Amino acid sequence: MKDAQGRPVTGRVRWRRFAVLAVPGFAATAALAVALAEGALAASFAVSGQEFKVSADSLEGEGFAQYGGVDTNARGDLLPVAVTAIKEAELKKLCQSVVTHLPVIGDISLNLTAGGNGTPVRASNLFLDATQMGGDAEFKNVEIGRDASTLDKGPDGAQGLQDLFAQQADHVSVKKLRQVAWATNAGTFKLAGLRLNISKGKQECF
Repeated sequence: MKDAQGRPVTGRVRWRRFAVLAVPGFAATAALAVALAEGALAASFAVSGQEFKVSADSLEGEGFAQYGGVDTNARGDLLPVAVTAIKEAELKKLCQSVVTHLPVIGDISLNLTAGGNGTPVRASNLFLDATQMGGDAEFKNVEIGRDASTLDKGPDGAQGLQDLFAQQADHVSVKKLRQVAWATNAGTFKLAGLRLNISKGKQECF
């Protein structure tokens, strides 16, 4: 390639094309930086590469909020989640399970149970980062479609990004709770009758 005077040109950068290609990447990085600054990341730690299952006969919660968020793992992957935040929660017959596949050994299951002896599991400032959730739910004084940045019924800090969908209620009751999640955070977590069991094969809560 030669310039207008016929001299060879090397290493020329097509700045217009570069800008077209680079701007989306810069924009995504900037958006993530803003999200980090505004608390869009749900869990305050890098989550593992495995989701786990949680079940309970019932969940009773005071001060409920739910909104979209993002977890991140140690590789830096972004994992979209639905954050369920509850000020004070009680769960009966709680079960938590995760299955890990190990070379040679195969599948290993870790099962944790609690709250099955008449004394429920109690948690305060509970945050559940879920990808699936099911059960029979009832809400009191519910607000659906509220801006996620204006939530005020859940725990402190239970807010999402401005303009995003969210819901909240004074009280939530869920029977036959079934959930798949990346992470759980709690200010306090009291597990009455805690039992931990590790076994070969797949043994899950549901």
